[in-house]
Amino acid sequence: MSLGIRSRVTVPLKFADGYATTAEVITFDGLADGKEHLALALGSPAPGSVPLVRPHSECMTGDVFGSERCDCGPQLREAVERITETGGYLLYLRQEGRGIGLYAKLDAYALQDLGMDTYEANRALGHADDERDYTAAAQMLSVLGVTEVDLLTNNPDKATQLRTLGVDVRAVQPTGVHASDANVRYLQAKVSHTAHTIDLPLAV
Repeated sequence: MSLGIRSRVTVPLKFADGYATTAEVITFDGLADGKEHLALALGSPAPGSVPLVRPHSECMTGDVFGSERCDCGPQLREAVERITETGGYLLYLRQEGRGIGLYAKLDAYALQDLGMDTYEANRALGHADDERDYTAAAQMLSVLGVTEVDLLTNNPDKATQLRTLGVDVRAVQPTGVHASDANVRYLQAKVSHTAHTIDLPLAV
C-alpha cells in the first residue's frame, strides 16, 4: 500500500476543564509500522510559518483515565492548546508504554510498586528503556508536506530521531512541568535516565 492520506474529518474537542477547540483528524495509508496513528491539525498557521508539532505517544491510563502516575494526560491537554494558538499538528502515536504495550506497562507499574523506577521495571521485563520509533511520525509529516518543525517535547530522543529521518527540527520547545506526589519519581527517572528537559520544583 502506498504512503498517503487516507481520510480527513473535522472533530470538535472539549476537555474536562472546559477547554474546547476543533481539530482536523487525518488518517494515513502505508505507514511503516502498519499502526493506526493520527495527525490532528490544530489552529491556523500563518502562511510560510513553521508549524508547532508534538509527537504524543498514546497513554490510555493517562490520556483517557486521568492516571496521575505519569504526566501524559496534562501534556496532551497542554499541547492541544499551544498548537491551536500557533498552528500545527499533534501526532497521536500508538506506542503505549514507551512502545512496550499496555499490559507490559501495567506489569511495569507493579514492579515500580516494589521499588523499581520506570526504566528498571522495563528492563526487568526484558524491554529496552524506550522502544519507540518515530519513522511513522516522519512519514506523516512528509505526507502533510511538512519539512521543518518546531518540536514540542521534553524528550531529546524525539528530536534526534526525527532529524535522522530527514525532518528539519528548527527549535525544541519544552512542555510544562506537571509534577505531583504520584508522579515525581517517574519524572525524576526521565531526567536522570534519558535527559528529559524537566525542571522539577524542589518542593515536590
